[in-house]
Amino acid sequence: MSDSTIRLRTWVRGSADDERNGLLGFISVTYGPWIFDGITLRRTADGRFALSFPAKVDRAGRKHSFVRPANDEVRKAIEAELLMQLGQHPEFAP
Repeated sequence: MSDSTIRLRTWVRGSADDERNGLLGFISVTYGPWIFDGITLRRTADGRFALSFPAKVDRAGRKHSFVRPANDEVRKAIEAELLMQLGQHPEFAP
């Protein structure tokens, strides 16, 4: 049907204020026929990179993801692949 490889579509750097708060930028990816927008790249307090996936917060303050990795192993694989692709992106400099 279609390619099932995750591919970086766009990278938009966050503002200076965003970066001071650990949010480096916004990622859009393709996966087969799907486009996933609103993924954020963050730098954690210990200096590593981490992806955050789009979600909404309900009235009780509970987070409900629109899309997310199935488990920690999948999350690590997605992060590794996208960080490798970002490293080749001319506008990305951590």
